[in-house]
Amino acid sequence: MEEAIRVNNVSKVYKLYNKPIDILKELVRIPRKSYHTIFYALKEVSFNIKKGEAVGIIGINGSGKSTILKIITGVLSKTSGEVAINGKIAALLELGAGFNVEYTGIENIYLNGLMMGYSKQEMDEKINSIIEFADIGDFIYRPVKLYSSGMFVRLAFSLSIAVEPDILIVDEALSVGDIFFQAKCYKRMEELKKKGTTILLVTHDLGAVMRFCDKAIVLNSGKKIAEGNPHDMIDLYKKILAGHFVEDKEIDNFENNAMSVNKTGNLDTKNTKKTWKSEMVINEKSNIYGDNTVEIIDFGVFDEKENLSSVLVKGEMFTIREKIKINKKVKNPIFTYTIKDKTGNDLTGTNTMYEMVDTGIGDAGDIYEVSFTQKMNLQGGEYLLSISCTSFEENNFIVRHRMYDILSIVVMANKNTVGIYDMESKVKIKKYK
Repeated sequence: MEEAIRVNNVSKVYKLYNKPIDILKELVRIPRKSYHTIFYALKEVSFNIKKGEAVGIIGINGSGKSTILKIITGVLSKTSGEVAINGKIAALLELGAGFNVEYTGIENIYLNGLMMGYSKQEMDEKINSIIEFADIGDFIYRPVKLYSSGMFVRLAFSLSIAVEPDILIVDEALSVGDIFFQAKCYKRMEELKKKGTTILLVTHDLGAVMRFCDKAIVLNSGKKIAEGNPHDMIDLYKKILAGHFVEDKEIDNFENNAMSVNKTGNLDTKNTKKTWKSEMVINEKSNIYGDNTVEIIDFGVFDEKENLSSVLVKGEMFTIREKIKINKKVKNPIFTYTIKDKTGNDLTGTNTMYEMVDTGIGDAGDIYEVSFTQKMNLQGGEYLLSISCTSFEENNFIVRHRMYDILSIVVMANKNTVGIYDMESKVKIKKYK
């Protein structure tokens, strides 16, 4: 498949000065003295995008995402490296970019069309579809300086897709529009993608990357960290976000057949080379407490393929595992998990008591490993996981070890329904005349 975009060892370097006068000093001093420090907005970034691919670029703020898009579109010059473009580009970058705020929406449509090489006659043929898609009413006849950010996006996106580009580049702009317009835009981009349009997308909407993109590229501190399937790249991004990523770190694979409490209360054993929690996105400010008679020494979330991952796919099976060390004899320890939303509402969860699993008597030195396996039916979004070990002693409820909101979980969904939970309805329709 032919390449649409080739980026080879591209760097963007800025000189940073403490004071404006330092620029002049550096120019006139003899012998020359440096008064600046070097900042790499991008450092030797390389990737190729094939024609017809949809690619997401993800990374924390300041990672270089917008910089690379501006270089690809020619808005910004590179310091070194090569960029090759094969096709006509339409770009939706900063809000209002390319618009004259004194002109009306209609005038800006013709102005931008002219800048992209279209004649007035060609734009006359497109104007109605642009106005219809933008759907901003009479504001289309008013100066753009009166527009809200949402109106800017509507008009800019409508213009970008109307010219039917070979390459469509979108930088965060869709996050400004309302959810209905976002859905409309993604549907239109799907149509363009099927027609062979190459799409390069920068967004913090991880669900959109998962659903829409063929692959993802992760940038961090101006460098390309990795590229690959969206699921793996999102998992990597979450580690960067939580400060758990170490460059060039080799991740050991866990052995199969984990030690777990089964329905009869028996234990299976296994040895692992490293802890699960070291590969998860941990909340360093989690509320942790208990009486220290037991200790949760390890925990992790595993996807359907038994890979450690904080990114789960709606509709697939996943497993929460906890490893607990008994420090002092405990009768019938109760192992739990709870999933909450961002506002702290309990959405779902269970424990070994609810599931009627006999955990027996834990003696000092014993280690339990508990596996909770279930289907992910929560809607796409971000959630918080809490885990604990509790028990009853002479009818008194005792918290042995509890970790509130210890993990962040992202659920990716190809389809969302109303509310927080998908009832997995099966729809049948009969039509009578």
